[in-house]
Amino acid sequence: MAAASDSAAAWRVYMLRCADGTLYTGITTDVMRRVAEHNGEGGPGARYTRSRRPVQLVYVETAADRAAASRREAEIKQLDRARKLALCATAA
Repeated sequence: MAAASDSAAAWRVYMLRCADGTLYTGITTDVMRRVAEHNGEGGPGARYTRSRRPVQLVYVETAADRAAASRREAEIKQLDRARKLALCATAA
């Protein structure tokens, strides 16, 4: 059943800029819902962002499936801050 839901919606990797200037990376099938949750609307969001609100969406990338999104998330998390900011700049 989980495999069917994976293919039903496009998976996306996203990056947020938190109020303290740090960057947070995650995956979801609904970016706007997830950003709202990170900002305390409709859900708790991630523990990391709860104390760093408000957050702002700065980057989104579509992935083929959940596994690809998770791999890309891990790749982005390994980048240094300068490379993450450069990635955000390409999206603007």
